[in-house]
Amino acid sequence: MAEGLTYLPYWHPQADYSSCRFFIRRMNTKGTAKPPSIPSSSLPLIGFIYLMEGEMLIESEGRTYLCSAGHLLLIPQNVPFSILHYSDSVGFTGGFAATEVSHTRKLSTIREPLQQAFWFDEGSFLGELFNMMVHSFEQEDMEFIDKALDLLLEMVREPSVQLPDIVSWFLDEAFTPSNASKSPQDHARSAGVSTNYLNRIVKKHTGHPMGAWIDMARLGRAKKLLRESDLPVIDVAAETGFEDQSYFSRFFRKHTGITPSEYRKGLHG
Repeated sequence: MAEGLTYLPYWHPQADYSSCRFFIRRMNTKGTAKPPSIPSSSLPLIGFIYLMEGEMLIESEGRTYLCSAGHLLLIPQNVPFSILHYSDSVGFTGGFAATEVSHTRKLSTIREPLQQAFWFDEGSFLGELFNMMVHSFEQEDMEFIDKALDLLLEMVREPSVQLPDIVSWFLDEAFTPSNASKSPQDHARSAGVSTNYLNRIVKKHTGHPMGAWIDMARLGRAKKLLRESDLPVIDVAAETGFEDQSYFSRFFRKHTGITPSEYRKGLHG
């Protein structure tokens, strides 16, 4: 695995985890200006993501999960998921076989991703526990890892962090490519509520207003098209909801510091 990939928030798409009992990787996307395309994943293991800093938006089977510092997300084996957005995410990712822990019965009841928030002392302790698991993994000390996983799952309770259905719905809609040109008013109209109400509840539960999430989704889509297609910039603008190429270029430069053409050139430079 290339060294640079070690710090990104997803599993290597070419890796074979079928015979793996446990693995863990550090994650650090601070300062990542040009993240590569994020593939959809489905592991034969129970996946986990723990954030110490930053935020991450994950979609799985039609529901979105917004993780920030102190949040742990457990993903059942063979359940597909995608990372829609991440920002300055620092923490750990990995996976383990359910047979490796004594909480198999608890895990057998998990049919969808389970999100848990750990605050203050608990969060600090969990960060240190993951640090020790990284060291033990490097030393192939599975005895400690088994005990650490049991301790981790002992701390997991019923989901304490779950976005209201309308917020989860909005985030899913905002990151759907066909909705790139929709405004906050359009989304509120589709939801059958006022724009002020939807914007207020989205900001309350995610920390960002609707417009910021729409911009993140459009920017992410634009970067993906610039990376993975040969579409002219004017067509990339249209695909991401911009009728005017010059406005699209100003939008892109505002958020990245460079123009779309410079971004594409830098990928192949």
